Amino acid sequence: MTDTRALAAQALADIALRGTSLRDAMERHAPKLADSRDRALLMALLSDGARWWLRFDPVLDRLLEKPLRQKEPAVHALLVLGLVQLEILKLPEYAAVAATVQATRAMQRPRMAGLVNAVLRRWQRERETLLAALDAKPQTRHAHPAWLAKALAHDWPEQSDAVMAADNVEPPLMLRVNQRRTTRVSLVDRLRSDGYTADAHDWLADGIVLPHSTDVTRLPGFAAGEFAVQDGAAQIATDLAELRDGQRVLDACAAPGGKACHLLERADVALTALEFDARRAQRITQNLERLGLSANLVIGDAGQPSDWWDGTPFDRILIDAPCSATGVLRRRPDVRLHRRESDIATLAALQRRILDALWPLLAPGGRLIYITCSMLRAENDVVVGEWLKTQVDARAIAFTLPVGQSAAVGWQVLPGEGDLDGMYYAVLEKA
Repeated sequence: MTDTRALAAQALADIALRGTSLRDAMERHAPKLADSRDRALLMALLSDGARWWLRFDPVLDRLLEKPLRQKEPAVHALLVLGLVQLEILKLPEYAAVAATVQATRAMQRPRMAGLVNAVLRRWQRERETLLAALDAKPQTRHAHPAWLAKALAHDWPEQSDAVMAADNVEPPLMLRVNQRRTTRVSLVDRLRSDGYTADAHDWLADGIVLPHSTDVTRLPGFAAGEFAVQDGAAQIATDLAELRDGQRVLDACAAPGGKACHLLERADVALTALEFDARRAQRITQNLERLGLSANLVIGDAGQPSDWWDGTPFDRILIDAPCSATGVLRRRPDVRLHRRESDIATLAALQRRILDALWPLLAPGGRLIYITCSMLRAENDVVVGEWLKTQVDARAIAFTLPVGQSAAVGWQVLPGEGDLDGMYYAVLEKA
């Protein structure tokens, strides 16, 4: 029998110390566990381990005489998981310590078992003092990298603490009903009749909210393509497009296809789904097929349309620009471990290149929706604002949403506002 905590420690070491994504770690390790309850525990341990690594990793330097990160990375990760079980998952102290020590033996590190037990016992004895030290700095209080905590304080001085706190709260599960297959009322009724707590979203026309994550493949209507999983912040993009039947639409940077499918569900449009990565484009095809939709799928670089554009202008262009993903840390906790401050300038340059390249493809009177799941102005209103200064035929359309706040250009939703992910939007019209 595989010890779930031992497996989690090995996987978390890969995520935190070697740059493996949470998704890839789960895909690699979850099949080793036969019981669905063990797989659920693995996911909880990896999610919370990645989410809280930057809080508990530093304290181990105070609890250990010699660091273990390099010599015994899996044992170091196991100690982080031990603290997560005690402080975040709130497992009974004896059970959490005993299970973590047993995992050390399951990892074939029996000589480390005494050390693991001693470290966790010392944490329990010195807990109040150690927590006070961690709470004194925003990066360890909220488990965010120091550079990001500083950037958020600069861009959102009044909201930065709330933003980082929201990043550490489990988000609800949001579905988007496929109106071509069923109605939202019908799907909500079926979910409730199957014992799920489900409600129509207050102001998103296609949104359904479930309070907790679950295996969506077991939900009624999944196999029939009656819904997709999509956070409400992402669903807003289609509303901003204001589609009409017969339009030509480009969804640039389209993988995994959620927004492309939503556009097709809303109107009878001729949609081109563009994706640079052929492997990720496979997920677009899978989503289109399950939802009963069709699009022209193109593998190409959004910044080099001469390689794939047929010369006919588009009435609508959606750019879900590559970005830091700092607005979706609550759903992708490993991003905070992998993103670097030096990435931001590179991403902003790429975003500007895509805007420059795709604007000529938009028909006069057409609308371009630029969005990112970033919280950083350097990727959002700064990029769009500077770009607008160079475009005499472009203007930003003012709009408001039920949540969020206006930016210098466009609109920003902060993580947790309306229980949505963080996302930036700008709507640009061609004269």
